[in-house]
Amino acid sequence: MLTLTDTAAQVIRDLSAQVPDAPETGVRISSESDGTGSLVLSIAERPESADRVVESDGARIFLDPQVVDMLDDKSLDADVDEEGGVEFLVTDRPG
Repeated sequence: MLTLTDTAAQVIRDLSAQVPDAPETGVRISSESDGTGSLVLSIAERPESADRVVESDGARIFLDPQVVDMLDDKSLDADVDEEGGVEFLVTDRPG
């Protein structure tokens, strides 16, 4: 199952807090429809019916069924630059 670093969990909590009156808000990860295998991250007010929900330290991730196996042994990290820009990174989970 996908795991989150402390930094990624904090960033996701911060992003989710920006959606007022939506207690189920989280980040949804899906695959790009062009067949490149690229991942798309977006803020979602709730998971879609077939999504797998991963919760970690109050952060919620919604995994599209097409990415569940791809991310099974991965970890999600985040970098925040000086201007507040966020970059998410998918890495192999430490053994």
